Amino acid sequence: MTQTDAPSTDVSPSAYQPASARYDTMLYRRSGHSGLRLPAISLGLWHNFASQEFGGKDSLENCRAMLRRAFDLGVTHFDLANNYGPPPGSAESTFGRLLQQDFRPYRDELIISSKAGYDMWEGPYGNFGSRKYLVSSLDQSLKRMGLEYVDIFYHHRPDPETPLEETMSALDYIVRSGRALYVGLSNYTPEQTRQAAALLRELGTSALIHQPSYSMLNRRVEGLLGGGSLIEALRETGLGSIVFSPLQQGLLTDRYLQGIPEDSRASGGRFLRPEHLTDEVLGKTRRLNDLALGRGQTLAQMALAWVLRWPEVTSALIGASRPAQIDDAVGALSKLDFSSTELEEIEKILAG
Repeated sequence: MTQTDAPSTDVSPSAYQPASARYDTMLYRRSGHSGLRLPAISLGLWHNFASQEFGGKDSLENCRAMLRRAFDLGVTHFDLANNYGPPPGSAESTFGRLLQQDFRPYRDELIISSKAGYDMWEGPYGNFGSRKYLVSSLDQSLKRMGLEYVDIFYHHRPDPETPLEETMSALDYIVRSGRALYVGLSNYTPEQTRQAAALLRELGTSALIHQPSYSMLNRRVEGLLGGGSLIEALRETGLGSIVFSPLQQGLLTDRYLQGIPEDSRASGGRFLRPEHLTDEVLGKTRRLNDLALGRGQTLAQMALAWVLRWPEVTSALIGASRPAQIDDAVGALSKLDFSSTELEEIEKILAG
């Protein structure tokens, strides 16, 4: 696999001055039993920071505009992974370049996270959960971003072959060596989460946070599809959580209410595919949209408020392709409460 290199140091001085009121309206929530607070809305940097999609001057400027707008609104947490791209590593390199240009003076105001666990380079040491892979991958990520440490480093997925003790020992070493301040888990089952948290606790490095997929259309974390409730596991272990895909790849927005736009993610068919937009799903999203409008929100805002209703959900992780989408997401925080009638109506729609 092709990987990108460290961020270019050939950058001009930044004229960026963040908004002085950036912390006035953002909601910050404590991650589990830790001392760290995260913004209720965090920004994920995946496809929209890939080099093949943002290779030109204007595209880099759009990335810069999104980061600036997010920070101006109090979004202090930027989430990445080693293989975000394509090609793998390009999202970290793009972020690293903009970090050097615009955000280096504000490093201590930022939470920067990365992950490792999926395919990253050729050969037997380029994926999953061995000590060699995790430490080597994070070293590469730090180089690409031009950082001495990340704030949070996640194991991106469980490894069915590497002993969990080895993976957790590697995460403990990563913290003790100064490469990360905190460690987290992603895509772990409730029972795996309990086991991993116990091992880390014994080593003296507590797990901070879990990153699962969760939305109105994907409620596995609630235990509704079997396998136990991740919400209960988080409550028991004292971990926080940051949920990804809370808008179900855009399905829980007004983007697809009338079909598939030609320039949409679904028209490309990479992750959100046309077959996902069934009459049943569209019927639900249209009814949810009507309910959201009655609450004075967009569908996306209501969907974000809905996942944030759990105390165990510290933050909702969004993607964006333009700054206005970040404004809309942060706007969800102005109305997080649901009446019992609204929650009952949502359950009826989702069950229907």
